[in-house]
Amino acid sequence: MSKGLDAVQDAIVDPEIRRFVDAINAAYAALGVPGADMATRRAVAEEVRRPWREAGPIMAESRDIALDGIRLRLHRPVADGVLPVMLYIHGGGWTLFSIDTHDRLMREYAARAGIAVVGIDYSLSPEHKFPVALEQCSAALDWIATHADTLGVDAERVLIGGDSAGANLSVATCLLRRDEGKALPAGMVLNYGAFAPDHLPSYARYGGEGFSLEVGEMDIFWDNYVDGPAQLDDPLVAPLRADLAGLPPAFVAIAACDILADCNHAFAAKLAEAGVAVHAETYAGATHSFLEAMSISSLARRALDEQAAWIGRAVGHGRAL
Repeated sequence: MSKGLDAVQDAIVDPEIRRFVDAINAAYAALGVPGADMATRRAVAEEVRRPWREAGPIMAESRDIALDGIRLRLHRPVADGVLPVMLYIHGGGWTLFSIDTHDRLMREYAARAGIAVVGIDYSLSPEHKFPVALEQCSAALDWIATHADTLGVDAERVLIGGDSAGANLSVATCLLRRDEGKALPAGMVLNYGAFAPDHLPSYARYGGEGFSLEVGEMDIFWDNYVDGPAQLDDPLVAPLRADLAGLPPAFVAIAACDILADCNHAFAAKLAEAGVAVHAETYAGATHSFLEAMSISSLARRALDEQAAWIGRAVGHGRAL
């Protein structure tokens, strides 16, 4: 039985995902330094995730690009042709991780969906609080549109996506651009997003240390991101508080065994109420971050295939959404 899980909880977590969670927890226990500074914490997080970003699809082109001091990474599964493109925003509570930790996930999207993927190493909190990362993500969309020809991508078929804090930033970027009258992406790929700081019932069900995301950890991430509690009501910080009308179609991937599960269910329902085309898929047995386990998890691979099919429809390669 996994550390931190009682018998009932252990029984509902997919066995392959449980292997991933246990390996991550063991790596943190081996490498973590109590009371470490932020630079050390980030270095440890990068090393813990290293085995999970290796191997996977080989790209025809992968290169890093600088945008006003921000690192972008372009992945193209084929060398020729004008491809749809997705801006992918990594998770990590606005505080940890990078386009390196999420490199394989981005390559999987590129290979499975037949699209280019641009990852962004946005500025992390608490050094760079809201709205710095949000504005950088919106600027990256503008940059992709402006440089579409040189990137070999279609400026009319741009998506945005992310996991956890990256899903939050994906939605907030669309809200910001909608309110500014700017072009919106063709779709949003939202993986187990942090859409509000509310402690909904799933916090109690899945907040133990045997899962991928603990309650106290998530609370610290929210505190790191904002200047004070009042900002947590800003709809660009907590998109569950926003008017969602006019947003692009969305695929919402919900990890059933995640403290954020209920927030994701509520967000998907609010999208639908606002008239947004939404495909919400709940993955039984999945924990937070489960897509990173694609090397050992058939559940993660199935989720990626389902998202790739949805992406194809969103950019005009399949049936209507």
